[in-house]
Amino acid sequence: MQLRSFYTVLCTDDVAGTAAFWERHFGFKRVFDSGWYVHLASEASATAHLAVVDHRHETIPAPFRKTAAGLLVNFEVEDVDVLYAKAEAEGLKIHLTLRDEPWGQRHFITEDPNGIAIDVIKPIPPSAEFAKQYAPDSLPR
Repeated sequence: MQLRSFYTVLCTDDVAGTAAFWERHFGFKRVFDSGWYVHLASEASATAHLAVVDHRHETIPAPFRKTAAGLLVNFEVEDVDVLYAKAEAEGLKIHLTLRDEPWGQRHFITEDPNGIAIDVIKPIPPSAEFAKQYAPDSLPR
């Protein structure tokens, strides 16, 4: 298989509002908008995409016609401290305050309008204990 792209599609009952949230707070722009489906591309990374679809649309098979739940979207960024300050200033709900984790992350968790958890992460060097668990070419620095 030759993979060309991989991205998350969020099922929602508010396509416009959800797309606007990701545009405003996480630097995405609309590259396609049919009203019931919006495809977003990151302004900071050519490979980062996200889509939003109306969960009631006929192209969604009946068993999946529900809003997204139990989903955690990760964003790996250069400066998590700046984004944390911005999220706080803009009144986003913070579920996990900014902190360093021994497995090699500095991060915080917020949410989108649908209750989708957003984990904003900057890789940092892990503790010696966790460093042993990484593949040699995958160790955060």
